[in-house]
Amino acid sequence: MIVTGNDLDSASARADLPLAVGPTMRTRGGLAGLEFMFTASLIAADALNEAAVCALAARLGDSRADLLGQNWLEPGTACDLEFVGDPDAVRSAMEGAIPGIDVIVQRTSGRRRRLIVADMDSTMITVECIDELADYAGLKPQIAEVTERAMRGELDFEDALRSRVALLRGLPETVIEQCLADRVKVMAGAKALVRTIRAHGGLAILVSGGFTRFAEPVAQDIGFDRVVANRLGIQDGRLDGTVSGAIVGAATKKDTLLAALAEKGWSAREALAVGDGANDIPMIEAAGLGVAYYAKPKTRAAASAGVAYGDLTTILYAMGYARAEWSR
Repeated sequence: MIVTGNDLDSASARADLPLAVGPTMRTRGGLAGLEFMFTASLIAADALNEAAVCALAARLGDSRADLLGQNWLEPGTACDLEFVGDPDAVRSAMEGAIPGIDVIVQRTSGRRRRLIVADMDSTMITVECIDELADYAGLKPQIAEVTERAMRGELDFEDALRSRVALLRGLPETVIEQCLADRVKVMAGAKALVRTIRAHGGLAILVSGGFTRFAEPVAQDIGFDRVVANRLGIQDGRLDGTVSGAIVGAATKKDTLLAALAEKGWSAREALAVGDGANDIPMIEAAGLGVAYYAKPKTRAAASAGVAYGDLTTILYAMGYARAEWSR
């Protein structure tokens, strides 16, 4: 395992800002303070209309929740429905109700998270790096199948990683740079998400079960503060089929999140974790907002929120950031 990068300790932390609503609002059940208010963010890039918003708002009543207000954060793309009621029931009623619309339900106060801990492969970038490396060795179908099963939680992650890396023994080290240049693409919205959180006094950590030779340049390109990833064993200019040191797996990801919160003196509610695989579940469950991004079923079931249609800027809208506030 390796940790790299510089901590922006000098950055001033900004207090979380709730939506522009009053401290209390009258509902059928009486007064509801911000701690009892929730927001359902409806997000569909340039495809959200009033009819869809009204249809989803009607589901609040079906969930025995009371609508307090509606706010278009970004016309045609993102609209917030503020309510009091059972957030789990509302989420169940709304998610997937209208194809193409992502719905993220959370407490209204504290939506702007200070810490982001993110997975890399298939989350911050569009590929699984080990599968792409395997393609240069003519082994992609075999290794990709194991990757998929490990990400679905059907195999032990650490054992599966060591067995896949062993199959890459003898691959020239130069292939890593070739793969990075030709195959690795940053996920849409990744830079805006990470840079916006940092611009508002946050901390961004990339924690990958992949490899430093990919994670370090990816983190630098996107704008992360720190990197935690595995180191490929290399001898005489070729992969030696090993991973040096302890494996960065599910436990490391969660521990990294908790350690960062302790270091900063922040609560778990101020953390955002985003990933797609089963090895991301512990950190997703530990974060105030755990987002399953185009995730495997087990991960999706464990997460408090999911993105299935939009890009990573969906999470920015859910945190209450209009496009004009993004850093790119």
